[in-house]
Amino acid sequence: MNTLIIGEKAPNFEIKDHQGIVRKLSDYSGKKLVIFFYPKASTPGCTAEACNLRDHYQTFQAKGYEILGVSADSEKRQQNFVNKYDLPFPLLADEEHTVINGFGVWGPKKFMGREYDGIHRTTFVIDANGVIENIISKVKTKDHAAQIL
Repeated sequence: MNTLIIGEKAPNFEIKDHQGIVRKLSDYSGKKLVIFFYPKASTPGCTAEACNLRDHYQTFQAKGYEILGVSADSEKRQQNFVNKYDLPFPLLADEEHTVINGFGVWGPKKFMGREYDGIHRTTFVIDANGVIENIISKVKTKDHAAQIL
């Protein structure tokens, strides 16, 4: 697992979102960006996290933040997630793990005594110059907006 640190430049990426629109880190140059990585669309924890960010989206916008969600789900699964929960921000469909590996959030996990590789729920706050200003690895799914803001 590649470990990024606060003060480092965020890794560049170029990947399609839930609508097939190519998103790049450079699209957000001059803006503050929240990138949240989650294991799987429409699962309870991921839904709680995404909906909490949705419910505080206007506050993020007022403070100059854009939001991107990333998981290894397909465009179609991401689109269904957006539609079902009326999410106002793009979700990146990273089936090839390009962004996931670039940000170092893929690795060994444990659940109910079983070990497997997966996405570690992590959020990166990136400043207007593309520099990581915060990394949240102990995400509180139901109160994540407050952790970020």
